[in-house]
Amino acid sequence: MSEYKGAIITGSSRGIGSVTAQILAEQGIGVVINYRSKAPRANKIVAGIQDKGGSAVAVGADLTTAEGPAALVAAAVENFGSLDVLVLNASGGMETNMGENYALRLNRDAQVAMLEAALPALSEGGRVVFVTSHQAHFINEVSTMEAYDAVAKSKRAGEDALRALIPKLAEKNITFVVVSGDMIEGTITATLLNRMEPGAIDARREAAGKLYSVEEFGAEVAKMVFAEVETGHTELVGGAGDFLKASGN
Repeated sequence: MSEYKGAIITGSSRGIGSVTAQILAEQGIGVVINYRSKAPRANKIVAGIQDKGGSAVAVGADLTTAEGPAALVAAAVENFGSLDVLVLNASGGMETNMGENYALRLNRDAQVAMLEAALPALSEGGRVVFVTSHQAHFINEVSTMEAYDAVAKSKRAGEDALRALIPKLAEKNITFVVVSGDMIEGTITATLLNRMEPGAIDARREAAGKLYSVEEFGAEVAKMVFAEVETGHTELVGGAGDFLKASGN
């Protein structure tokens, strides 16, 4: 069983976040399942965790609002006694109905706001994990498909802004880890990209040799919650050979 007691996983009512949450719950960690608007879906994840003897609570919170991050932190402390793990998984920006600069507001500003809201409550020796993509992590060196460019740049801006907080985290011995993966089969992003640029996912699969499923990648994210790595470590899931080669690393 884990020494961690409470965790927040943003964007965890489906996909990678829900898989990560379920695995952490199996390790004995109480998990805050965060959703923006789909309460029934989040409640179903909570019920599934509780049926297996785990602890979970669903909290509706929009991370781009001032009150959203605070609500998640309060839920973790109230329900599980402490906040030890923060998984920054919520992501987006390809939506067309969320207003101007939504990608930056969600992928950079909201990520920083969430971490800053959590920091006073995060336990000494805790862990923060930021989930991103190779397309975003390497965007300054390797261009990506046009439809994903703005999202990739906003996620890299978010990663850079979070990395700037590493010294602040170190004061409480909190480690920060980035988990980067290729396009993930079955995610909304992959589906939207393939719709906008037909053949895009097939092309990535061919270049990478394999694309991870939601379940496989979620397991890798959960693994990095416990991995003994230095703060600031970047875990390149599934390798990133063509990105590393193109970026000259």
